Amino acid sequence: MSGKGYKIGQLARLCSLTERTIRYYDELGLLKSKTRTAGGQRIYSDDDIVYIKRIMELKALSFSLDEIKSIILMGEDDESGEKRRQVLLSNYRTKLEAARRRRAELEREIGELDWHIRQLESSGGSFKDCPGSLCPMCAYKSNCSFCLDSEDASGR
Repeated sequence: MSGKGYKIGQLARLCSLTERTIRYYDELGLLKSKTRTAGGQRIYSDDDIVYIKRIMELKALSFSLDEIKSIILMGEDDESGEKRRQVLLSNYRTKLEAARRRRAELEREIGELDWHIRQLESSGGSFKDCPGSLCPMCAYKSNCSFCLDSEDASGR
């Protein structure tokens, strides 16, 4: 064990987690410490702090605890850490692509909401009025699903 030993309460405070979370991570096999006091209390090390910070980092990047566990357990056969590094790179790339797709979808939704707000603010009609009645003078008729103008409707 490197560095100072910590009881669960100390470790929880240092990592801004609850003791229950530390115990859960321990049960899942995410922490390496196997040292115990004479009274049976587990003693955690500086290495455990590093693992907890890595777990927190990966969770913040939407990794599941199962994904994190599989990466940590690779350490048994990955002395250099290269295998884990490659797996993390692959997972990071996959998550980056998913985040970019979510961002693109969110940007489309924002554009749609913005268009509806501008259309409703400029129409002057009430919610019950079909905006299609304003088509001849509507600046937004090319995007409007209510458009009654035959030229615009035929393009849909």
